[in-house]
Amino acid sequence: MALLRALLRSARRTRSASRHGDAPPADDEVLLDAPDERLAPALVAAGRGEYEPAAKLLATTREAADWEDRDRYTRRLAAFARSRPEWAEEWHASAPDDPDALLLRAQLAVDRCWASPARAELLAEMGPLVTAATEADPRDPVPWRIALDHARGTRAGHLGFERLWTEAVRRSPHHYGCHVAALHYLAATWHGSHRECLDFAESAAQDAPPGALVQALPAHAALACLGPGAGAPRERLDAAADRAIALSARYPAADPWPAEMRNLLAYVLVCLDRRADALDQFGLIGPYATSFPWDRVSDDPLGLFLRLRAELPVAVDRPTRDGLIPSPRRFRNGSSTTTE
Repeated sequence: MALLRALLRSARRTRSASRHGDAPPADDEVLLDAPDERLAPALVAAGRGEYEPAAKLLATTREAADWEDRDRYTRRLAAFARSRPEWAEEWHASAPDDPDALLLRAQLAVDRCWASPARAELLAEMGPLVTAATEADPRDPVPWRIALDHARGTRAGHLGFERLWTEAVRRSPHHYGCHVAALHYLAATWHGSHRECLDFAESAAQDAPPGALVQALPAHAALACLGPGAGAPRERLDAAADRAIALSARYPAADPWPAEMRNLLAYVLVCLDRRADALDQFGLIGPYATSFPWDRVSDDPLGLFLRLRAELPVAVDRPTRDGLIPSPRRFRNGSSTTTE
């Protein structure tokens, strides 16, 4: 609880209509993790071995202080570079001190280490890369989000994590990625508890502007509290979902920008057996399915998304006793399949 109070204190100091009647897109029109119009050309170019469009994209987000998009683009570009690294390696070789190249390199290094059984040891060796990214641009909170993930993976103590958190929120008090990183650290599967996780998320959302993505943080916390034996009060989970529903209503339907938040919300609503509300979110999602959070419970996240989308209209009218979503794989086989 001491860490929870410190994180909240640091952050404070620094800073729709129902879709039941709409025709959903056909199954073959639904895209998994579809890039937006800014990211798509950079990925296409990277596929050809050209790094310049990706470099320009990240430079543009940095110059505009567009931290939320910068974070998501960094993650997506790093995910692509895991299987096609040549363009990223050429970029870093040609501009080793470029803040954007350093950011991508740090993200890629952390991602590569995360799945290894020797995660903590490998991540410890990546410390200098993460530090170089944090020092490259004093305004940028995104390297500090990577530093927070790195600290969690190395099982850093509370004081070290709090120091990184203070640096992150000093740069952007309501940055969603940094808050999610802190939320994961506070989760019961890592260094905290379900109560701390929910307390942190609710306080952060209360402090955030109405349209900020941090408004969805309690729903993200609810996701961590949905496993068997979690014991989180149902009213807190419902309140988290209600807050995210209000945030979702602020964005246009079939908008790729809030797609992951809406997929997360739909998942939580289905788990809470709020099927009509979940059906609304599927309508707002449109063709933009995301791997997370469906990949928590299925090796075919798009298939699960489409199945639920098809079953929900019937389930709303004829409820069944059976849950529509299987238990997360981390509870079925004893280990987590996500970086949470």
